[in-house]
Amino acid sequence: MSTKPLTGHECPGDPCIIVIFGASGDLTKRKLIPALYNLKALKLLPENFAGIGVAVTESNDELFRAKITEDIKQFATRPFDPAEWDNFSKRSYYVSGDFNDPATFSRLAEKIQEVQKTWNIPPNVLFYLAVSPTFFGKVVEQLGAAGLTNESEGAWRRIIIEKPFGHDLASARALNTELTKHVSESQIYRIDHYLGKETVQNIMVFRFGNSVFEPIWNRRYIDYVQITVAEELGVELRGGYYDHSGVTRDMVQNHILSVLSLIAMEPPASISGDSVRNEKVKVLEAIRPMEPEEVLANTVRGQYGAGIIDGRHVPAYRSEPDVNPQSNTETFVAMKLMVENWRWADVPFFIRSGKRLAARTTQIVIGFRRTPLLLFGRKIEDNVTPNRLVIHVQPDEGITMDIHAKRPGPGVSIASVPLDFSYKAFGESTAATGYETLLYDCMIGDMTLFHRYDSVDASWRIVNPILDVWQALHPRDFPNYAAGTWGPEASDRLIEKSGHVWHHYQLAP
Repeated sequence: MSTKPLTGHECPGDPCIIVIFGASGDLTKRKLIPALYNLKALKLLPENFAGIGVAVTESNDELFRAKITEDIKQFATRPFDPAEWDNFSKRSYYVSGDFNDPATFSRLAEKIQEVQKTWNIPPNVLFYLAVSPTFFGKVVEQLGAAGLTNESEGAWRRIIIEKPFGHDLASARALNTELTKHVSESQIYRIDHYLGKETVQNIMVFRFGNSVFEPIWNRRYIDYVQITVAEELGVELRGGYYDHSGVTRDMVQNHILSVLSLIAMEPPASISGDSVRNEKVKVLEAIRPMEPEEVLANTVRGQYGAGIIDGRHVPAYRSEPDVNPQSNTETFVAMKLMVENWRWADVPFFIRSGKRLAARTTQIVIGFRRTPLLLFGRKIEDNVTPNRLVIHVQPDEGITMDIHAKRPGPGVSIASVPLDFSYKAFGESTAATGYETLLYDCMIGDMTLFHRYDSVDASWRIVNPILDVWQALHPRDFPNYAAGTWGPEASDRLIEKSGHVWHHYQLAP
């Protein structure tokens, strides 16, 4: 698995051209160009490299270079180096045109040939589809028709596809069928920027690189698992997209189930892409899709109303721009999932995610079982919580382990003591957007952090029955939580039925 820190000690990626469809969009200027600039500064971009932006906006090479130069000054995550940027900028090109027009792709093919000759680049091309999902199939179809997906002479052609991959199980299958008419599964890199986060990547190292944890990573010692992805922000300017998606499609189907599979997977035979991805799929296949009555018992949905965050009033979801005033789209979800295999039988996995919650945090809580004997008396031990391990993903990356220790003094008084490790302890972290590792891995052909189609299919099989029940039974209580809280009260009742509560941890400063 690609758990390497971006320190500059690795070999550069394969010589290639990176073509970004949607080059005039937000993702490109805020994340992709800064990520490529970081890779360039870290000597991880190959010497023989160039980029081509493709978008419907009328422009040319010089205007595109001027635009990305202004953008990088605003969105760079490291100090701007004019000399470093000049070398990057002069290798940047632009093709304008409609994605439905074959002539656009003819011009792109000519531009690729021109750039290859100019910079002596072999015919390796990475196509990044930073476009609306409605264009995924059409762009790949046009690339195939133009002969741009053909791999020959030992060269590669790879396609990175942003989420969402389908709107439901049927559309995901239809999209995959459409794509595989023109490219093979080995050419498709379905990106999940969540898996580009250092702490998420470190889960495998933490589990399989420390002999103290793996022997107890099972139902005999672990009582429950919680995964929380909470945001203080609302939908901002994404109301049009979000109102047709909701938090379950936006976060659970891809990001959260990916993290869950890393937590629950069996040790892979090796760290190669397919070995890891095989084990992740097995976890998803062990989560049995819910029957309608189980959906009602084991899931909670919510939508935020108006509230106060950081001392300021924020509007209700239904008052956000481009949102239907009668919208039934969920902005919060909590659910209880069971991984029905030998390792995890009877261990509940509680997951939740939402907008406009009390804090921005992503964390994984592993709750261990109580000790088997009341050696110190019931009165003492009833007041001591079982050990917990917390993996902090954002905003602060680190790990907390709650252990028990005796307070100083003549009597026996037990306290929970947090052992905190922050990634800041490694020293100053490399400024990153979260896309650097993923782009680098695609250049070297490491698919470990990318979704294979069978994992996409398996995750939709989990989520689809829930969405079907919610579609049939419209909520009558929306909005059912105020902005700035931890979601609807029904979320607390859901987890309390199993004898647990939601945890909210912060790393020690």
